[in-house]
Amino acid sequence: MKKLLILAFALLPTLGWGQSAAVKKIMEMAREDNRTMQHLDILCNRFGGRPIGSDAYENAAEWAMRCFREWGYEVEYEKAGELSVGFNRGGWWGRAMGEYTETLYFTTPSYTSGTKGPQRGHVVIEPRTWDEFNRMKGTLKGAWVLVGGTNSGWPLPHSAKDDSIRAEQQKEMAEIAKKNNEIRMKNRMNKTNEPLLPMKEIPGLFYREMVEAGVLGFVQSSAVPIRALYDRPMINDKSTTFDNLPEVCDIKLDENQFAVIKKMAQERREFWLEFDIRNHFKLGPIKYHNVVASIKGTQYPDEYVIISGHLDAFDVATGGVDCGTGIAPMMEAARLIALSGAKPKRTILFVGFAGEEFGLLGAKAFCETHKNKLGKIANLFNRDGGPTPPVGIAVSKAGVVGKSVDNAARKVIEDAGYGEFIGHGYGHSLGLEVHEAPNCSPAGETVMEVGVVSSAEPGIYLPGKFGVCIEDVTIFKADGCENITNSTKNLIII
Repeated sequence: MKKLLILAFALLPTLGWGQSAAVKKIMEMAREDNRTMQHLDILCNRFGGRPIGSDAYENAAEWAMRCFREWGYEVEYEKAGELSVGFNRGGWWGRAMGEYTETLYFTTPSYTSGTKGPQRGHVVIEPRTWDEFNRMKGTLKGAWVLVGGTNSGWPLPHSAKDDSIRAEQQKEMAEIAKKNNEIRMKNRMNKTNEPLLPMKEIPGLFYREMVEAGVLGFVQSSAVPIRALYDRPMINDKSTTFDNLPEVCDIKLDENQFAVIKKMAQERREFWLEFDIRNHFKLGPIKYHNVVASIKGTQYPDEYVIISGHLDAFDVATGGVDCGTGIAPMMEAARLIALSGAKPKRTILFVGFAGEEFGLLGAKAFCETHKNKLGKIANLFNRDGGPTPPVGIAVSKAGVVGKSVDNAARKVIEDAGYGEFIGHGYGHSLGLEVHEAPNCSPAGETVMEVGVVSSAEPGIYLPGKFGVCIEDVTIFKADGCENITNSTKNLIII
């Protein structure tokens, strides 16, 4: 709980060292009356996971505004965007019955369909060719379909564009099947053993046809812990309405249970799966907002210090790690400054961003709304990335594998005597997604090519005390690595 002390130290120059009484009060409250964990409890246990478009996000935003007003701040509820539909997640439960009886460990991505109450069905393995589809078409109605591939967090693609892509893939698979039939015939006639051509694994190759045949839903193998994101193409599709939402489930199941179920299905054993998934959509349009609180500077009111975090979170858990651990300290910093009576020299903005998990939507909207402020921002303190902190930055040339970059950063920390307190890898790539491969982690085997953009966020976390993690953005180059984050790591009196 006392980890907020490090944020308090960072903020003291913002207030001016001359305000000794206010500084003393902030430090005293941070030690003796720290309410960071109370804020985190409300966010995670009263509201829970809170993607934009959900009631939980709206509740969290309203709570944050209420807190800021109680502490005496001016508060703005700034529209950051709009979704065509909203989404609320209820409970989910599943089991295997018959010759295989077990409670199932699974989840579904946000903005995907739930069941129509408890739904029980037999299990089939998806077809890979038109011949297979036509042979098994009669078994698809009321079935749970095992699809290939491994869960990456996203649902199976299901747009009209995806259907067109799959139509071409179906032709390709039909051609491979035709050639394999010719090889089999040739082998029989000539008593040879020419190997068959490999069939490609394309998850949901007959997605649309299986939906039209009446399947209950799709089940895909997932590594544990199970990763569940959201249906991005549907969210971004301007033609999405409440009337054309997906109607079948997209289940990501523990890989070990999936393997057992697939083997039993191949052996034609007698068993069923039953799921009860309470995923609910809301009529749109649904607006989402940033929460922006401010305290005006006494000497430089048109210059800004921003303290921020993202208020939204994925909803298969409580949103504590990513990133209640960022928004809760931000809220407590605001409370400490307000109750201390401090008068900052520059205007301080406390920003709870919306839609970070959906692609930095709130931050982009903030930059657009506040174009006139961007050149006047003296510093920004933003916390994101889980319960861990960074203590330095090490950079490498392009052409090395990710784990060697991670090792270089770890050596710095280990040499300083904090090796056992490293909480996570060095960083991850940035691109179309906030988190992308390749990664600079202990397991990173991919070469970091010239031009790769990567975060640099090694951290140290002292149990029961605090953690420190500063995130920079770097570009790998042939002759080194360029840090494009220009903010200083020193304390600045502002």
